[in-house]
Order: sequence, then structure tokens, then C-alpha cells
Amino acid sequence: MLPQPPRPPSPPGLSPPGLSVDRASPVPLYFQLAQQLQAAVESGALPPGTLLGNEIDLATRLGLSRPTVRQAIQSLVDKGLLVRRRGVGTQVVHSSVRRPLELSSLYDDLAASGQRPATRVLADRLEPAGPEAAAALGVAEGTEVRYLERLRSARGEPLALLRNHLPGDLLDADGARMESAGLYGLLRAAGLTLHSARQTVGARAATAAEAEPLGERPGAPLLTMERTTTDATGRVVEFGSHLYRASRYSFEFQLLARG
Repeated sequence: MLPQPPRPPSPPGLSPPGLSVDRASPVPLYFQLAQQLQAAVESGALPPGTLLGNEIDLATRLGLSRPTVRQAIQSLVDKGLLVRRRGVGTQVVHSSVRRPLELSSLYDDLAASGQRPATRVLADRLEPAGPEAAAALGVAEGTEVRYLERLRSARGEPLALLRNHLPGDLLDADGARMESAGLYGLLRAAGLTLHSARQTVGARAATAAEAEPLGERPGAPLLTMERTTTDATGRVVEFGSHLYRASRYSFEFQLLARG
């Protein structure tokens, strides 16, 4: 029998210390491991670009089967937190953005969480209001309104396609400011006090035109959000229709029990 060639060494990798599973828990072992790995990614303990340790080594260290470890890792691949690269291994990608449902701008939320937001202005023009925008803004159809379309990125990766209609006289045209600050920051700088908003969240498949700037494939799942915002005087100052990559973004709700 011919001698078997030695197994090639595993690529260097890293797994966070302190991983453990509770075998007495009713929670599946793969899910316990996936939750701990996800927490490590989202906290920065496993930063983007990190290569995870070999599945066999991780399974041995935790006393788990290799299929259990593979299932945990695959669940995070499906969420977009990890990616399998041929010849490289399993690698951490950018963590998803969890955003509370509050009256705040995506730009400000990303900046507050240290995710380095960036904006590319795709459209900034005055145009006649169509039926939907006119109804949302409370103006007559055909009234001149301002249309903005921006691509918002975080940590160098596309995250959201933002489309907004504003009253035509609300802001001065300034593309440079639009790329260096959030819309709500500009509204506040113009002396407006934002008061409340009505918001609808949904989901649908990406069209080819939407998928391309977001770095997704046509038909990929997108989260949708429509928001109509009023200021302290009751005037509608924004009608937003936004698209978010479902693999990189989620809305966070706080639910209270009825008394």
C-alpha cells in the first residue's frame, strides 16, 4: 500500500476565546455556537477580513461534531456575516446593521456606531410631484419638489439606496454637503425641528437597476421602508422610499406587553 501524502496545512485562522456550549440546554448546539460567533463578529472581536479557524480544529476544541460546526458556520454565511472563499477558507465580512425604529437618520446611526458612513449622490433635481409624492407631501400634483437619490455605504460596502422627495424650497442645492452629512442633519442645520414620522416596513426582490449599485444580484431580497416626516409646525418635510440589503440590514423593534 502506497504511503498517503501528508494533509496540507490548514490556512491560518482565528476563533474568539471563551466559546462554549451547554449540552444540558434545549437550544441546539449549532445555534449556541452560531450565536456566540455572531456576537463576536458584531462586537468587533472578529473584525472584517478575519479567517476563522479550521472546522475540524474548532470542533475538536469544543467537543462537537464537524457537521454541527459546519451548520453553525453555514447559518452565518446565510446571514451574510461570513463567506466561504475557495483556497482561502471561511472569512468574516462586514456585520449587519441593526437599527432601532426611531426618528433618526441612517447616516447619524451609522456614525454613532463607528461604521464610517459614506454617501454618493445619484440624483438631485427639481421635478413635478407625481401622485404618490404629492399625496405624501400634501401638495398639488405637478408642484415642483426636490428629488434626491443617494447610495449609502458603511465601511466601504453598499448598504442602502435612499430616495427622498422634499418640498422644493426646503434646502439649497449642495451636492457636497449631501455627501458629507445625513439629510436630517442638513434639515436641522436649516432650522427645522423634526417632530414625528409615519413609517411602513416591507420587503421585495431587487430589480436589475436596484441590484447593481447595491452589489446584489437581481431578485435578491431587499428590505423596504417608506417614511413621511413632519416638523414641529406640522408641515411634511420629507417623503422617503428606501431600499436596504437584507443581508446587511435589519430593523429592531421593542415590544411592550399590554397592561
